[in-house]
Amino acid sequence: MHELSLCRSIVDIVNRHADGRDVRAVHLRVGQLRQIVPATLVFCWGLMNENTPLAGSALEVESVAAEIRCRTCSTTTTISQPILVCGSCTGTDVEIVAGEEFLITTLDLAEA
Repeated sequence: MHELSLCRSIVDIVNRHADGRDVRAVHLRVGQLRQIVPATLVFCWGLMNENTPLAGSALEVESVAAEIRCRTCSTTTTISQPILVCGSCTGTDVEIVAGEEFLITTLDLAEA
């Protein structure tokens, strides 16, 4: 369950940027190719922040669909499986253009 170690890293980043203010929510973008289970990540967030200043804060996870772009025909295809084949010409000379994200986008903080 690598989600627990990811939560530890998120906590460290949030604590640095919250500057002592109460955190209401942390917003993340997580690509579908990251092999992260959002529900498990949210569960670990609540578990690891019990009895800490972050208790009660929400972890809001936005899932980002995986997309590839064909270098041959320039078609962008959303994929649901990690099969990197163009949906238009079935070419395999593709690049991943979305779905590998893992970033904190915003923090909802209490007023100073």
